[in-house]
Amino acid sequence: MPELPDIAVYIEALEREFLGNEVTGVRVASVSVLRTFDPPHDAPVGSKVKGFRRIGKRIVFEFPDDLFLVIHLMVAGRLRLEPPGKAIPRKVGLAAIDFEHASLLLTEQGTKRRAGIWLLRGEEALLGEDRGGVEPLEVSAAEFKKEITTENRTLKRALTDPRIFSGIGNAYSDEILWSAQLSPVKRTAQLSDEEIGRLHGAVVESLNAWTERLRDEIGDGWPTKVTAFRDDMAVHGKFKEPCPRCGSPVQRIVYASNETNYCATCQTDGKLLADRSLSRLLKADWPATIEDLEDV
Repeated sequence: MPELPDIAVYIEALEREFLGNEVTGVRVASVSVLRTFDPPHDAPVGSKVKGFRRIGKRIVFEFPDDLFLVIHLMVAGRLRLEPPGKAIPRKVGLAAIDFEHASLLLTEQGTKRRAGIWLLRGEEALLGEDRGGVEPLEVSAAEFKKEITTENRTLKRALTDPRIFSGIGNAYSDEILWSAQLSPVKRTAQLSDEEIGRLHGAVVESLNAWTERLRDEIGDGWPTKVTAFRDDMAVHGKFKEPCPRCGSPVQRIVYASNETNYCATCQTDGKLLADRSLSRLLKADWPATIEDLEDV
């Protein structure tokens, strides 16, 4: 799922390409992509884009008369920059926003069709799409401590809860926790002040660094390789690969359709965290430490 760094560079590209330009058409290939019916989906036609903003992992188009078009890419949604009037692809295409010089296509791989478009009138309606999390790059150290300790959650869940922090998801939370050298399952109530400070620093450093990397990669172009799995990530998506800090094999916790990646040596004092898909099968034979794993 595109997260804060990805959405930030998407918005910067949208500003370069479409700010001040008039919408000439809104085409919908799949009605399921529309999550509102009033205003209608073609309400922006004839209006110029006043600006863009981010709400969590949502991209907001601002138009005159307090009209907003909101896109949530969810897991597999992506935005393509195409020539004007480009046909919406049959298998992956959901919608298109047309301008005189180009068309913006919303696509989604897979069959679940989770990506959505909302048309909203007024700031109050737009505020309803905000899950309430604070901006992780804007809060002070004191505010960060208050937010992270409000509820006793695992660190992984706290970082990815949109009611606590805005824009952090599965991928960058793995990188943040690796950078902070903290276990993804440590409870927030157990954090020392030093650990909270380390975590806050890792959040700011990781999100800023990744945003800059993506900016450098894109330059003045369009984001075409938006993915949660990047070759230069430390642990996310790197199961069994060597940790770039200590060389130990990266581990994972699998749950539902997601997984958490971590380094047992750097983050959990060498202890392996129970993986539902394997620990239930192996039961007593599940290795407890990284050393035990090497003996399996």
